[in-house]
Amino acid sequence: MDRDERVLRELVGAHGETYAEEAGIRLKDTPQPLYRLLVLAHLLSARIRGSIAVATARALNEAGLGDPRRMAESDWQDRVDALGRGGYRRYDERTATQLGEAAELLTERWGGDLRRLRKEADGDVTELRRLLQEFPGVGPTGADIFLREAQRVWPEVAPYLDRKALQGAERLGLPTDPDRLAGLAGSTQPAVLAAALVRAAVDKDVAEDSLDRAG
Repeated sequence: MDRDERVLRELVGAHGETYAEEAGIRLKDTPQPLYRLLVLAHLLSARIRGSIAVATARALNEAGLGDPRRMAESDWQDRVDALGRGGYRRYDERTATQLGEAAELLTERWGGDLRRLRKEADGDVTELRRLLQEFPGVGPTGADIFLREAQRVWPEVAPYLDRKALQGAERLGLPTDPDRLAGLAGSTQPAVLAAALVRAAVDKDVAEDSLDRAG
């Protein structure tokens, strides 16, 4: 096993939890988990600590807002309050509005089912990324976050290693070609690889720990 393979093995072994897993989302190709992932991607794309975004995604679900119809029909203040309970206070009012509008769009255009959006893209990942950005509050970063995690259940997306994941690879001294990284990772699921690399990108201690473990 060469140096790059060792680094990836140590990184994934210690830091390979996906953000969906951290948020308590049991990701499946069904409407509710996919919607919860979309909300999580929206929250994570703001300039706020990932742990706060994850806690807020949990708080929204606990408030009964893990379904697009319930989100669309909910009171704006209820959304603000749930965001506040998760610690998402800096962006709470704007985000509460965006979540309501995004849920309405998903319900009206795709029947509350992101699999219909996937079908509309017809296997074109660039089109899939563009469609995701039609949701208020989901820009290029949010679309990348969603696709990094969704590749676990939407295999046509894989390997999806966006700019942030490749920043993690660079910090670790690894190749920055997605296909080469996927090859070095062996049987590791691309979504797990992507999450681990992102954690290395956003947290220097994660990168240093992995390098130390790899020797």
